[in-house]
Parts: sequence; C-alpha cells; structure tokens
Amino acid sequence: MNKLMKMLVASTAVFLPLLGASAQAADWPSKNITLVVPYAAGGTTDILSRRVADLLGTELGVTVIVENRPGAGTTVATAQLARVSKRDADYRVLMASPGHTVGASLYPLSYDPVKDFRFIQNVIDIPNVLVVPAKSRFQAFEEFLQAAKTEKTSYSSPGIGSSIHMSGELFKAKIGAPQMTHVPFRGSGEALPALLSGDVDFSFENLPTVYPMIKSGQLRVLAVTTSEASPFLPDVPTVKSAGAEQGLSDFATSAWFGLIGSASMSDEAYEKLQVAVTNVMQSQAFKDFLPQLGAVAGKESGDAFKAMVERDIKQWADLVEAAGLGE
Repeated sequence: MNKLMKMLVASTAVFLPLLGASAQAADWPSKNITLVVPYAAGGTTDILSRRVADLLGTELGVTVIVENRPGAGTTVATAQLARVSKRDADYRVLMASPGHTVGASLYPLSYDPVKDFRFIQNVIDIPNVLVVPAKSRFQAFEEFLQAAKTEKTSYSSPGIGSSIHMSGELFKAKIGAPQMTHVPFRGSGEALPALLSGDVDFSFENLPTVYPMIKSGQLRVLAVTTSEASPFLPDVPTVKSAGAEQGLSDFATSAWFGLIGSASMSDEAYEKLQVAVTNVMQSQAFKDFLPQLGAVAGKESGDAFKAMVERDIKQWADLVEAAGLGE
C-alpha cells in the first residue's frame, strides 16, 4: 500500500465514527420514549401525561410509554430520573408539578432539584380555587377574609406538601391567621367528603377536581389563586385582586405541570423535544383537551421554565421555614 493510500485509509477510519455519531444524533428518536408520572394512575398528572404521550408520540413517530412511579411526594420518581444512565437520558422524561419544588423544602433529597435536570417545557397551568361548602355562611371572598383573620377556621387538603396544602399555608401566612388549622387527608377521596359535609370550613382545591361540584351547587367558589381570572370562572375574583388591601397583593399560586429530563440529556434530544412539545401544544387536539382539566397552556420553556422553578423553590422554602413545616 503506497503512502497516499495509507493516508486515505487512516483519515477514513477517523471520519467514519464521527459520521456515525452525527447520523445517530440526527436520527433521534430511534426508540420508544418513557414519560414518568410521579403519582398513581387516575389523577390530573396522569390524565395530562397520557394525552401528551399520545400526541407527542404521533409528533415524533415513536411510542411514548407512560410509567406511573408514585412515592414520597414526587421524590421517588424524580430521584430515579436524576440517576438515569447517560445512555437512557435521551429517552426518559418526567411530568413535574409543584411537588418538585415543594419537595425540595419538605424532604431530604438525594438530588438537586435544579442542577440535576433539564427543563423542557411548562405544559399547563391549573388554578386552585378557594371553595366553601354550599351551606357555608360565607357568600363572598371579602366576607370570608375578615372572618379568617379573627376566627378559628379549618381547611382540608389531600396531603401535606400538595399545592392545595401549600396554597392554604401561604394564605394563612399572608393574612396572619394563627387560628387557621390545616386538616390533611389521604388523598382527595377523603378530603372532598369532609369539605362537602362542612367538617372543614374551606379548601384551596384544584379547579378540575371541584368544577362539577361548583356547577352543581355543592360548593361555592369565592376566589381563584392565579394572578389572572380563570377563563372557566370569569366572574370569580382572584385572591390577589380581591385581597390586595389585606396583604395579598402578591398572592399567586397555581398547579403547574411541565416536562423535565435528566441533566445528562443530550442537546439534540433536548432541542428536538422542545420543538415537538411546542408543536403538540399548538395543535387543535391539545387546545381542545385543555378545558377537560380547566387548564391554560403553559408559557415557560427552557431557561424561563428553569427560572420559574427556582422562584417556586425559594417561595416554598421561605414558607416552610417560617411555618416550621419541614422535617
């Protein structure tokens, strides 16, 4: 073999692996993707994830498999995602929610809730609503607010660390209501009957959970927790606006749900997922699905989503410390 031929062979040997790596990246996804739900089947996160999985699978041309992995709030599934191998990081995502940020304050974690993940897209936002039983004496938010500041009141939640619980704790801290008592239950199946029967005075429930009960007259809605009024309850005031003169001018909470991946996820997979999720969210099928959850489409992606999570972590950390809720 002459000298020129040897040089060509050598250069080809170097070039081909690079070409193969480039082709592999360009071909993503080359296998099925797993979307992890950190809760049991049947709840809001699960319903959303299954619809997103269907639409995302169609968009990407692969099957997106939903895997339910509940435990310790959301920390069991999230810890597993943080530890996923580099080989699998491009094919495993998780539907995160406020449990991701609340858990950072309530539980000792084996992972960093920001540094160990890549934040793809906030998919939806769902307001919590301040509701009272139909037989409650409170007809309007302002009336309820005055009583809550001076009288003994109680509120229910489906568990410690839920967005419902934390909305209540934030409300309590903002208005200064030492006589307000949190009554946690083991899920909405126990919490809602207690609310409907009047065993507790109020709750900050997720809108889709109680919307039928509001419409049927079993519950009365006094306010919504988001910064802007809900399009599904346009005549109901926000806590922020109705309580501005009572220290609530910056009160805003919502149950957000967004896709995150491991910090080991490649740039190619991350960027293609962002494009695919954006296309899904712009589809008519997704827009038609939103009313089922009483939701609006999320706006934050990438660094903006990450910044939102960081703000949430700080808000809940400050609250947990002030209220003495942590372990």
